Amino acid sequence: MHYAKPNPVVITNDALEQMVAYCQQRNLTQFLIVADVNTDAVLGAKVEDVLHTAGFDVHKVILRGPEIIADAERVYQVMLALDGAPRTLIAAGSGTITDITRFVSHRLRLPFLAAPSAPSVDGFASVGAPMLIDGVKISLPTHAPAAIFADLDVLAHAPRAMIAAGFADILGKFTSVADFRLGHLLRDERYDETIAQRTYAVARRCADHADAIGQATPASIHLLMEALVESGMCILDFGDSASASGSEHHLSHYWEMMLLRQGRPAILHGAKVGVATVMMATLYAQVRGLARAEAADRLEAATLPARAAELAAIQAAFGPEAEAVARNHRAFLDMTPATYDAIKRRVLDHWDDIQAIAMLVPPPVELARLLATVGGPTTPAELGLSDAEARLALDSGHYLRNRFTVRKLAQMLGIA
Repeated sequence: MHYAKPNPVVITNDALEQMVAYCQQRNLTQFLIVADVNTDAVLGAKVEDVLHTAGFDVHKVILRGPEIIADAERVYQVMLALDGAPRTLIAAGSGTITDITRFVSHRLRLPFLAAPSAPSVDGFASVGAPMLIDGVKISLPTHAPAAIFADLDVLAHAPRAMIAAGFADILGKFTSVADFRLGHLLRDERYDETIAQRTYAVARRCADHADAIGQATPASIHLLMEALVESGMCILDFGDSASASGSEHHLSHYWEMMLLRQGRPAILHGAKVGVATVMMATLYAQVRGLARAEAADRLEAATLPARAAELAAIQAAFGPEAEAVARNHRAFLDMTPATYDAIKRRVLDHWDDIQAIAMLVPPPVELARLLATVGGPTTPAELGLSDAEARLALDSGHYLRNRFTVRKLAQMLGIA
């Protein structure tokens, strides 16, 4: 499927002035700015001012509350702020604001522009909108912004925790690309090598500039924002998020759902992804440590998990959302022993290829060092999560997607 790409992507100190020129050239004159209290203070009010100064018809909706979640309630708030005019929506915020705006604009067939307030996620250019639907985190198909206008000065002065979250989201591409390759190799999941290489390259580039990103130098923030946009472009070009969202995101989604269910703060997406990336890199390191003969012995002993036991585990982990999670995971729940044995044979037949994939994932200690360099958390405890909650995510996060990742491989090999 072909998706229109954001054009232009502007990351400069005069991005908002360029936004005005873009709108004038395209005869866009009516707007709805979407922001929250924090992003309005640092960006939304500036966007409103430059548009008003240019003589445009501007409305604004500010989403209020201690925590903004991309869910039906927030979507409804934005829809209520629309007045029937053919307005261009402007997301003046970070990931959640952009996802809410993206969803509303797509469903109402209205264009939208992205004005990021922080370099905190890779979804700005994406076509997917991760939404919380009936308690389950689901990525829904939408569209990319028509253009992205990122004020570099605003980005560089974003809270350091949000910069660290964006860096962590990019660092997660080391494990997501490995899972992307693993799923294709062992289960014939859809794949594109060029997309894999492009996604891996942004992770490598940001890792190489971790010191400067930790200091939030303008040049390094420009590089980080470019990397976040490029990762989103890869999602857009491929048609889904497989290259950029692997087992590390599955753990993050599990924690988010759990925290919301318990009425606890959801924690920055990238912060969760960074910690989960270290955990998944640990599994890849364990895979690297297995000789083929030992892998063969472990695979010989592996048996298909019983469907009833898997359903019981999903019920225990997800409670009221269990039915929806089970539906998403049906391909694995319905797997036959013959299919499971065929995957085991492929694991052994492609053991050298699996080792090559695992070798491209940096060691967990190195990933933790990089995260600490930019001021990001590196352990579940730093996120406020207990050892038991970390284990729950490791045991249950993989149920959220119909994907073969290192977590599935580790289960087969008895190292999860």
